[in-house]
Amino acid sequence: MKPARVVVKKYSNRRLYDTSGSRYVNLEDIAALVREGTDVQVVDAKTGEDLTRVTLTQIITEDAKDSPTGLPLELLRQLIVASDQVRQEFIMWYLKSAFDTYQKVQDAVQSRLGDLHATVVSPIETMKRFMGQTPSPESPKERGSELEAMRKRIAELEARLAKPRPKQKRRARSKS
Repeated sequence: MKPARVVVKKYSNRRLYDTSGSRYVNLEDIAALVREGTDVQVVDAKTGEDLTRVTLTQIITEDAKDSPTGLPLELLRQLIVASDQVRQEFIMWYLKSAFDTYQKVQDAVQSRLGDLHATVVSPIETMKRFMGQTPSPESPKERGSELEAMRKRIAELEARLAKPRPKQKRRARSKS
């Protein structure tokens, strides 16, 4: 079971120590923990000051170095310009709203993928719906008997294919 919160201490030599795992970590390790859904808190080892925001921002910055898909330049400029509290709060609200919307879209996509998976898993039901027939809710016993009937039919067809066919006499073609 994962701890509710992982506390990482940051030392003056810039090393990060995961107190719950009793090991030194780097920014990639912290990013992985956050992606897994772990609540991570980074604190200064001497003062106890909370450095979580700074560390997470550093992770985002490091990720942006590798790919140009980071935050848009204009947004970054606006964040720097937004030195007064009201503008900064508005931008943070906007970012949170945008991310929430993104998350809802992702959830909807995942839901649709789940529906698609159900369709692939149950092609007979899909075909019945496509043909305009509404499938009646079947009990597992009824589904099992339908499955047995299908298995029996397949076995019969396989047996017919396995039987050698009687050779038919070839008709002589008349040359006219």
